[in-house]
Amino acid sequence: MKITLNNRPEEVPFDSISIEDLIKHKNFTFKLLVTKLNGNLIKKDQRENALVIDGDNVIIMHLISGG
Repeated sequence: MKITLNNRPEEVPFDSISIEDLIKHKNFTFKLLVTKLNGNLIKKDQRENALVIDGDNVIIMHLISGG
């Protein structure tokens, strides 16, 4: 399926995939991630049930903190 991931066209070999599985598939290893699906914030406990399908827009970004 074709999606937009972090503002770039991306093709993944699935018909649908959860946000959680997409994070694993793309090897995002940061502990503090913000996820959005079609502009809607997806909380960490909702990632397993939030399905990405063809044409969706996904944002996965990591937070950096410091002082």
